[in-house]
Amino acid sequence: MNTSRFIRELKSYQGSNVFNPYTDICPVYDRYNASAIRSKNLSNILNSLQTNTVDSIWIGRDLGHRGGRRTGLALTDEARFEQAKHFWKAEINRATKGEAFAERTALNIWNFLEKSNENIFTWNVFPFHPYEENKPLSNRSHTSKERDYGLSVLESIISLLQPKRIVAIGNDAYTNAAKVFNHLPIYKVRHPSYGGEKDFRKQMSKLYSLR
Repeated sequence: MNTSRFIRELKSYQGSNVFNPYTDICPVYDRYNASAIRSKNLSNILNSLQTNTVDSIWIGRDLGHRGGRRTGLALTDEARFEQAKHFWKAEINRATKGEAFAERTALNIWNFLEKSNENIFTWNVFPFHPYEENKPLSNRSHTSKERDYGLSVLESIISLLQPKRIVAIGNDAYTNAAKVFNHLPIYKVRHPSYGGEKDFRKQMSKLYSLR
């Protein structure tokens, strides 16, 4: 597995009521070459990560319409791009037009990524944006079929980056990752949404010995 092959694997996916940010173009917000920009951003990050040992992959559930659908980066919104460029030491460019969107989950995630001082990647159980039928700017949970595909992709990313551990953010991410990746230490932390911010901060601080 290498970065180019992995990107090709992502671009090959097509699903019903699923937006693939590495192939699809949003008619409302995207630039004409948005999918190419997102693919290049991800490629740049993966190549940068591989120059050092990867401590961990932080795993969420799936991409949301305000964050990963636009950026192609898990747990990362456009408001965090400057932080992401510095953290991953990679060129990252916006693929959308107009105002940069912010997402609460991404804010909480990046507050800790910047403090961690480790080589960390963010990903999802299902690496695309699943939405409700006829509502492309909505969010839904992935199906079992989509989850199974996503876990096969996650195996590829683990093969590529060789992380020392996995940090699962939320019960869904933990339950699914634990089914497949019992050869790696897996840590579960509370998802920061829906009242979980305090527990998330406490658990992450303990895991990474942060104050």
